[in-house]
Parts: sequence; C-alpha cells; structure tokens
Amino acid sequence: MSEPGEDLHCKLQQLQSRYTWDIRKEDLELDDLSKQLQHDIDLQLGQWGALAHSYRFQSYVRYLQGKPEEALSLLTESEEKTKECYRQESERRLIVTYGDLAWLKYHTKDYTQSQTYCQRVSDILVKHPADSFSDLHPEVYGEKGWTYLKFSKSYYTKAKECFSKALELQPDNWEWNSGYAITLYRTEENIKEWYPEESPATKQLRRALEKNADDGVLLSLLALKLVNYAKHEEAKDLVKKALEVGQDNTQVMRYIGKYFRLQNQLDESISVLKNMLRKTSQSSFIHHQLALCYERKKNNLVSKRPQPVTEIQHWRRLCIEHLEKAVAIKMGFHPARALLALHYAQESKIMRAQEMFDDVLKKLEDESPSIRQYIYRLYAEFCYYSAKKPDLGITYYKKALEFGIITSEGRHCVKKLKRIAEQRLKGNSRGVAFAYGILGAVARAEGNRSCAVSYFERALEEDADNDEYLSALCELRLELSPQKEDQDHPEATCETVPTRTV
Repeated sequence: MSEPGEDLHCKLQQLQSRYTWDIRKEDLELDDLSKQLQHDIDLQLGQWGALAHSYRFQSYVRYLQGKPEEALSLLTESEEKTKECYRQESERRLIVTYGDLAWLKYHTKDYTQSQTYCQRVSDILVKHPADSFSDLHPEVYGEKGWTYLKFSKSYYTKAKECFSKALELQPDNWEWNSGYAITLYRTEENIKEWYPEESPATKQLRRALEKNADDGVLLSLLALKLVNYAKHEEAKDLVKKALEVGQDNTQVMRYIGKYFRLQNQLDESISVLKNMLRKTSQSSFIHHQLALCYERKKNNLVSKRPQPVTEIQHWRRLCIEHLEKAVAIKMGFHPARALLALHYAQESKIMRAQEMFDDVLKKLEDESPSIRQYIYRLYAEFCYYSAKKPDLGITYYKKALEFGIITSEGRHCVKKLKRIAEQRLKGNSRGVAFAYGILGAVARAEGNRSCAVSYFERALEEDADNDEYLSALCELRLELSPQKEDQDHPEATCETVPTRTV
C-alpha cells in the first residue's frame, strides 16, 4: 500500500460509516437481507427518507457481496434521495453517506475521490459541530440505529442504545421516537406477567404516535401489544385507523394480518395476507403468518370425532407450502424451519424432519427466550410422537421450562409433563423416580421451590444415586432461605405429593 494510501486509511478510520461500525459479515444473512432491501426499494416502503436509507443499506450489502460498482451506484442514488427529501437540512444526514463513499472509493483504490469525500465530511462537521466532544450528531446515532435494526437481530441491543442516544439529544424527534419504539417492540418479550402494567415498548409506541399519529406501522404494532393486555376495543380502533392510512403498505397489512390471527379471525387474516402476497411474493413474514393460520385451521379439526382426515391434510399441506416459501426466502428463519420440520414428520418424513431440527437446534444462541422455548416445544413434540423417542421428548419439554413459564408454549409443556408424570405414577415401579423428577422440574418452573424440593426428595427415595435429582435438590435448598421461601410464585400451590399406584 502506498504512503498516501496509508495516511488516508488513518483518516478513514475516524469516519462514522458502516465500514467502521464493526458490522461483521458473518452476522448477516446477505442474500436474505438483499432480498428484503430490494423489496423495500421496489415498493418504496417506509416513512419520509426511508427510501434513501434502503439504498444506503443495500449499497453496503452489495459491497459485502463483492459488487463495488453496484454499491457505488446505490450510494449515489441515496445521496440524491436524501437531498430531495431533506433539502437544506440534508448535510448532517449525509455524514454517514459520505463516509461510506470515502471507504468505497478507497477499496476501489480511487484515493483521490476517497480523500474528496473525507474532506466533505470534515467540512460538514466544521459547519455543524456536535453538541459535545463525546457525542455524535443525532442524525448519525439515528443512522446507526436503523442500520443495526435492519441488518441483524444480533445488533438489536446496539440499535436500542443508538436511538436512546439520539433521543437524549432530540427528545421530540418523530424519527428517533419511532425507531426506538420499533426496536423495543422487537426486543421485548410479549409476556404480560413480566409487565403487569403497560410495558416499555407499549409506552414508547404511544409516545411515538404522539409525534406521528398517522404512522400505520406504529398503529398496528401498538394494537398487537394491547392484545396482551386484553385492551381489545382500543386495539380494534387502532387497527381500523391503520387500515385507513396504510391499506396499501405491506408492512402495515402484514401486522394487521397477524392481529386478526391472534384474535382467531382466521378467514380475515388469510384474506389480508393473501392480498399482500399479490403485491409482494417475497415476504417470509407473510408466508409464515399464512402458515400459522392454516396450522390453526388444521388443529381446530384434529379434536373432532371422527377426524376429517382429508380436510386436515388439506390445511397441513397449505401450511407446509407457505413454510417452505418462508424458509426459502429467509434461510435463518428458525421458528418457521422448526415448524416445517414438525409438519414433515406428521407426513412421515422423519429423516428429513430430524435433519432440519438438528440444524435449527445448533443455531439458537441469538434467539430470544420465547423463540427458543417455542422451538424446544416443537422438537419435544417431534421426539415424543413422531420419532418414537419419548424420553428425549420429555427432556426437551423440561428444557423448554428452563426459561420459566413465560408463554403459552411453557404452559403447554407444563400440562404435557404433568400428564406424562401422572401416567407413569399409575404404572409399575419403573419410571416412578422419573415421574417425580418431572414434577419437580415443573414445580420449579412454576416458581414453587418448596414443592419442587418435595418432589425431588421423593425421586431420590426411588433412585438415590441420580445426579440430576441431587444437583437440582442442592440448588433448590441453597435458594430456599427463610427470606426467599416466602417469595415463591404467589400462584403456585404445593399440593400433596402424589403417591404412585401399584
């Protein structure tokens, strides 16, 4: 590298740019991301200025894919869109764009143009100095926030920090309020028990709507949050308004479709989602939501006697069709892949299902607790019913409870495990300790540690050398001090420990 190139590289390192934000290529699903961004560009989705964002994001993806010429064209287009959108306010919005252009020119060995863009950034910073030496401009924090939010869920925490910083500097800015609300929505578990009153995401969505009352995405996201608090009338009003302002916006309508599904209005949900597919067939979210609707229709028929087998197969195959499309569009869509594997198993494709589950289970590190619990529950169902590995199924039902009983999935696992334990206690002596161990794990997950201790003690009476039960009992006794004992889950009651039937 030439001496001028070395000096320039030092200057480039000081720029605010996607090339300096520690965005690791291995964290990104580049093909999936490229498809999503192109979809947003083609449909010009998003609020004021969002199209310019999409061009910038796509430019960086194209660079990572080894297409620098296309990356340059997209960045140039983004610059023009930014100037059109913000006019005399555009300079601070271009700090990151010019930083990206400087880096891109550097990587193509056009050092002269790279230096020119470095100078443009310097000129803007002189003209518009930041409020303090330690702060960036709010526009830069915002750009970082949107980038992290769009690129990968592994960067959601960073996105939240960036929008929070931007709001410290401009608390009433509608864009930073919206970005912060969307980030909180995506990172917050939908668990009412964790937030007896409205959650931080719910409150921030309300604040963001105060700044931008006609944002269809915010309206629909708030409606989905309010369903958790049984505020159905308010949610219904929000959906009505979202339909008025965003009926042509696929981002809005896909959330509306999800809302209808959660309200068990399956036909309405299917109608909305299928209509959106006519506008964009490359949405993994929409295909997944349709699959969930068809799965619900299938499940509604399973309990009927006699079972309408042909109809059940019809809905299952529609579910599979849309799950296959969802995972083809977005390979890293682990919940969809796990559900598809379970449905393959129900169609007797056991080996194929096992391979998919094995692959998914290796890649759950960055998933939220509720998604991991959901996937463990699906794998437990597969092992218990389809793969004929009941003990492994029980292991994964219990593994799902390691996160606590935080969702309907957790409650489903508790119900299933209690039923299994009851059946084993009614049998012969084999498996009795196993049954008490199951009940101990359930009681612990329910927050009733005293009851869990009783169950594990009974398990050890039957199987004195079992390391799992000994370890669990030791941990529980350490947790149970006089102060902590009163803090067991208030709704958990320790029933009399059942005795097996001989």
